[in-house]
Amino acid sequence: MKILVVNAGSSSLKFQLFNMDNEQVIAKGNCEKIGLSGSFIGYTMNGEKNEIKVDMPDHKVAIAKVFDILTDKNKGVIKDVSEIDAVGHRFVQGGWLFDESVLMDDEAVKKLDQIAELSPLHAHANMAGYQGCKALMPNTPQVTVFDTSFHATMPPKAYMYGIKYEDYEKYHVRKYGFHGTSHRFVLGETAKLLGKKPEELNIITVHLGNGSSITAIQNGKSVDTTMGLTPLEGLIMGTRSGDLDPTCVSYLANKKNMTADEVVNYLNKQCGILGVSGVSSDMRELNSAIEAGNERARLALDMLIYRVRKYIGSYMFVLGRVDAIVFTGGIGENQEDLREESLKGLENFGIEIDVEKNNHLPRGTIEEISTKNSKIKVYRIPTNEELLIALDTKNLVSKIK
Repeated sequence: MKILVVNAGSSSLKFQLFNMDNEQVIAKGNCEKIGLSGSFIGYTMNGEKNEIKVDMPDHKVAIAKVFDILTDKNKGVIKDVSEIDAVGHRFVQGGWLFDESVLMDDEAVKKLDQIAELSPLHAHANMAGYQGCKALMPNTPQVTVFDTSFHATMPPKAYMYGIKYEDYEKYHVRKYGFHGTSHRFVLGETAKLLGKKPEELNIITVHLGNGSSITAIQNGKSVDTTMGLTPLEGLIMGTRSGDLDPTCVSYLANKKNMTADEVVNYLNKQCGILGVSGVSSDMRELNSAIEAGNERARLALDMLIYRVRKYIGSYMFVLGRVDAIVFTGGIGENQEDLREESLKGLENFGIEIDVEKNNHLPRGTIEEISTKNSKIKVYRIPTNEELLIALDTKNLVSKIK
């Protein structure tokens, strides 16, 4: 079975084509600057990296260009799009209507329209990716996998905010959580490492990237997570502020002569590590600035480490027993000093890091970075959200064939 996985952003579209007989990636790439000037597609196929400049006014055109690449007579990996058995889509927000992955149909589209306002930065793009595939592959099954569904197991005491209950019921204002596919994937990998079933494990998963979140998993289920109604809550991130006093919104609106929506956009796109450091949201550039003695860059990293440490500590008390702490995501996988500083000096709590090993990990591998004496295992596990989406898609499509 061949499954195409699509992750559509506001001006981008990532794709991977899997052969699910062996779970291998046949081709992958990214359409950049959709709807903007200078749009291009970078892709890897048959072991070769390529980049082409191509006009992509919308996601439908981008999907068509992806199919052209996949079916190219000279370098393509399939003869026709009919060889693609199903498409799996990443959707950020499933709201209160979706607690698991679904096979897309007209009813699902209607429900997604109802909750689109919960993720205005992502919903339109996610739907555009689906509609683009639907237009060009009308008879091919399509599945949607939600970032939020893994967190549907959170109890009310964790997902409720302290607002009037009537407003929660009417407007569905609550914590939903995100990065669920990543947290669920590394849970499965951790279970394999420990030789246990996921439902036997209590772990804390730390997904750190341009967007970051930490999840407390008890008996294989999410019981709390740092992101909230939107991905803005929680850790300080690349351009997101993370936790702050809600009054900051009205205060900044008055001081900066902004509307509430403009302040939220500012908190999402101009703050976080970028805003504090004044350098970049890219950790590589931030690290270079730190090495050059930039104090604001150092402060931004310290703020991230502090919040990671604070949330890990709080989730240890939520869980009571912790079997493992897992770092994943681009930063979590590759920033060794952040992993070390986040867990430094916690031997009394059963956590002991092998500093030498942590500082010399090969890229892209699953590694234990705790010592033999550590009561709580600590791992670095590269995430693979696309594979999990493909697996969910295969599972659902297999039921209808």
